[in-house]
Amino acid sequence: MWKNLLPECSEPLKPGLKYLLLSFLVIVLDQVTKLLVHFNMEYGLQGQILLLGDWLKLHYTLNPGMAFGMQLGGDNGKLLLTSFRILAIGGLVYYLFYLIKTKAHQAYLTCIALITGGAAGNLIDSVFYGVLLGNAPEGSPSPWLHGQVVDMIYVDIWEGFLPDWIPVLGGQYYALWPIFNIADATIFCSIIALMIFGNKWTIPASSDPENQRQ
Repeated sequence: MWKNLLPECSEPLKPGLKYLLLSFLVIVLDQVTKLLVHFNMEYGLQGQILLLGDWLKLHYTLNPGMAFGMQLGGDNGKLLLTSFRILAIGGLVYYLFYLIKTKAHQAYLTCIALITGGAAGNLIDSVFYGVLLGNAPEGSPSPWLHGQVVDMIYVDIWEGFLPDWIPVLGGQYYALWPIFNIADATIFCSIIALMIFGNKWTIPASSDPENQRQ
């Protein structure tokens, strides 16, 4: 059965191998930076490194949840999140292969490849880092599938206490931008690009002169 499928699928996929390679490169870059931070930086404020004044820093922190510090609550929140990530990446990989086979717009393919690589990078943390780096939260039922994501890029636009006169939020400490990693950045930037240009990029490749020149 597989032999009958391969001739049909292999030819359209060959030009798309660069997008699979792009996803792989995102994973490698993401994991290399995380491991360099883990093994060479002190955790928290005392290990912080200033890159561009006070507003761009390297700051080693752990995130038990989703991108930019968001997380699911409850005893099974982390397990549900990791399970969702596995299913989501499976869907993204399938969608990427579909786009390659149907010769979608190159910019659209690039964004999906970046999102797939970024999602896979954070999934590796969730699945394996609880075991390999021992960073599963205290009380986790198992280190497997409960690893925390390593974050390190801190764009410190503003942080401080809001005035007391502001309803509800007043008097509390806030940082305007959360700490993130390479995987988060590729996902975020790709989604923004799709939101802005997605309608243009979903034009069939055969009718898009710009894509034909590629």
